[in-house]
Amino acid sequence: MNRIQFLLVACFCLIQAAVATAQKNVEDRVAVISKEIESDVIKWRRHLHQYPELSNREYKTMAYIADYLKTLGLKVETGMAFTGVVAVLETGKPGPTIGLRADTDALPVYERVDLPFASKEETEYLGQKVGIMHACGHDSHVAILMGAATVLTKIKKDLKGKIVFVFQPAEEGAPPGEEGGAKLMIKQGLIDKYGIEVMYGLHIASATDVGTITYKTQGMMAAADIFSIKVKGKQSHGSRPWDGVDPIVVSAQIILGLQTIVSRQVDLTNEAAVITVGKFTSGVRNNIVPEEAEMVGTIRTLDTAMQRIIHEKIRMTAENIAKSAGATAEVEIRTGVPVTYNNVALAAKMIPSLEKVAGDDHVRVIKAITGAEDFSYYAEKVPALFFFLGGKPLNVSPMDAPSHHTPDFYIDESGFGLGVRALVQLVLDNH
Repeated sequence: MNRIQFLLVACFCLIQAAVATAQKNVEDRVAVISKEIESDVIKWRRHLHQYPELSNREYKTMAYIADYLKTLGLKVETGMAFTGVVAVLETGKPGPTIGLRADTDALPVYERVDLPFASKEETEYLGQKVGIMHACGHDSHVAILMGAATVLTKIKKDLKGKIVFVFQPAEEGAPPGEEGGAKLMIKQGLIDKYGIEVMYGLHIASATDVGTITYKTQGMMAAADIFSIKVKGKQSHGSRPWDGVDPIVVSAQIILGLQTIVSRQVDLTNEAAVITVGKFTSGVRNNIVPEEAEMVGTIRTLDTAMQRIIHEKIRMTAENIAKSAGATAEVEIRTGVPVTYNNVALAAKMIPSLEKVAGDDHVRVIKAITGAEDFSYYAEKVPALFFFLGGKPLNVSPMDAPSHHTPDFYIDESGFGLGVRALVQLVLDNH
């Protein structure tokens, strides 16, 4: 190596060392700021938890988020997909445009957890009086993203490119007859309007230890389709069922028949699949065999070929069982949320960032799950990474942790700081 080559190598090493030192200084500042605002993140979450709103009705939630983001000096747009909030942090320096997403809607569930900030909200949903509860942790996601926006704004001079904070409504699905959620935000131009090149998102997990991050590359969460089956029989007196065709008995046979599709008719060594009947309605009186019954349910698949086969077998099972009893079955299947897909190359690049903030031992690969997420629509448009953030108290067994979408759903708030740092680190390392 001659003198010039030696000097070039030495200069390169000095530059690399300076860059590494600067990066370490920024990360140290992020840790300090995240700790300073942790109580604010918890305060925001508790407010949102106490005053939840259902899908496409998140008006107060929208205002609460937007009002705070404006105090940060961000450019804020409200009303996308009805009640969405989009805020932009412009660094003024060349770089990627990064999207960070949180979902804002709650569920029609009465809260049973004894908390000082428990929801007491009620409304009418599909003709029924229901409670409203953040029973899936979307309040946590919003608060964490508000925290990330705060930290990133404070370190703006150390950033490049543009960060787009997406507070998306209706992840749980828009009310019947309405559009909503990620699909509608994309339809209204979110990706193109803001030039988003990559998307990150997280979801709190009630059965995963607080302080832990989990993920899976490629298909991590299932596609979710909706089916309805209307069984038409012949009405008769309840004392003389032989004069008619009982759609309730036929429906019961169909429900049992549907369960054999997954257990006996598809290759479960390929991927998991689920068929669930979630609602069944029929009849008006105890002594009348009704004319019609209807069941609705969900189909969860992680493989498109299996998805197609299961759809065909649901139709065949329902129609043939009904026909054998002298009834008819009308089957409608609506394709819903696609598989949530984590980009392999992006994950390989960015998982070390999650390990940096959580520790190598606290970032784990998991198997795919049959839950669904409309974050999947973003992943169809741009490279994306979605991960789970642990929210289970360490002294609670995973078997005893209340499930999502239940009245007893509970989250340990001590993990929110990790969520904030994880989103911020992804932005820092994406440049």
